[in-house]
Amino acid sequence: MSEQSRSEVTGPGHGKAAAPLRRMTARDRDEEHRAATPLELFFDLVFVVAIAQAGVALVHALAEGHIGHGVSGYAMVFFAIWWAWMNFSWFASAYDTDDVLYRVTTLVQMAGVLILAAGVSRAFDHSEFGVVWFGYVVMRVALISQWLRAGLSAHGEERRTALRYAFGVGACQVGWLGLLLLPDGAKPWLFLGMAILELMVPMWAERVRETTWHPHHIAERYGLFLIIVLGETILAATAGVRVALDENEALGDLLPIAGGGLLIIFSAWWIYFVVPVHEHLTSNRTAFLWGYGHYLVFGSAAATGAGIEVAIEESIGKAHISTTTAAACVTVPAALYLVTVWLLHARHSKRGIGQAILPATALAVLACTFAGHWAVLLAGVAAALSVVAGVTVSAIQSRTTATNGTA
Repeated sequence: MSEQSRSEVTGPGHGKAAAPLRRMTARDRDEEHRAATPLELFFDLVFVVAIAQAGVALVHALAEGHIGHGVSGYAMVFFAIWWAWMNFSWFASAYDTDDVLYRVTTLVQMAGVLILAAGVSRAFDHSEFGVVWFGYVVMRVALISQWLRAGLSAHGEERRTALRYAFGVGACQVGWLGLLLLPDGAKPWLFLGMAILELMVPMWAERVRETTWHPHHIAERYGLFLIIVLGETILAATAGVRVALDENEALGDLLPIAGGGLLIIFSAWWIYFVVPVHEHLTSNRTAFLWGYGHYLVFGSAAATGAGIEVAIEESIGKAHISTTTAAACVTVPAALYLVTVWLLHARHSKRGIGQAILPATALAVLACTFAGHWAVLLAGVAAALSVVAGVTVSAIQSRTTATNGTA
């Protein structure tokens, strides 16, 4: 990449002040030292509010025994949160100019996320999606303007791809009007259909020409978002313990849940970041599967935190569910997280017995559901043992490979 072209895309995250306006040319997929910018980190922070709102709503639904409503409502709301983040992150990976206009447009998108967050409770509890829809309007007016700007700066197939994105995003936003007009019974089905259409827009747009998203940058962005989700999980668990302590509940009932929850969260972090996944993102085909699959990774990680809070509420008699159901609120999303991370990238770097560690751990975590008040602690121990097993197996295999190489 020439110094001139490099200067066109660098900004304050790279040690330079933002220019008033640059041509929005595609960044180089092979660009070295590509990392998340301060603006991207700032953008991620607004999602803390939205994820927290979804978690609180899920806790209330599960604690009251409304399992079906809680799971379906959470699945819809979390998709709205995750997809808003996805729309920005993949565009930014390909077209981040970091000039004044780009920054202002991104800040407008952030305002839309905050509006979305304000409507999460209404959408979850009463299927009132008006505020969420308006938040998306704000975000998407900004996003469509970004794609149109990219199209005006491009030529040929690259321009067609950008214009397809602009059209597809706008058309889907019109389709979401059904959430405001249809009866409540039809809204889940509309949501499912529109979610599928949303997922198809990038695949349709990039059939013309692939955007130049950066593998290392995308992998880093996903990792940073997971850290935010795990942070929300720790916050939810801490809030549950604080409430229990405020009501003078015995620590003996809380410590196993708190300790097991921390082990699950710490293990979730370790398991995810043990693999240099950017090496696997070699094409749109693998990237789409990997990127879309993270809906389950992020969603299950956040749901695990909500489940820990539910388990704490059940232990102090504030939840109207059985001990086994409360344990399942932790073990089921934790097991889903383990399996999904294994499917998406851990298995690509494992050999031999290492391939079986995460699936076996997921089964062990599910089995802990029936261990009564010790369920969360035992699930945490199982998750931690999977980390120990993974590190041990990797060390043995590396030593064997080194020995064979020198033989």
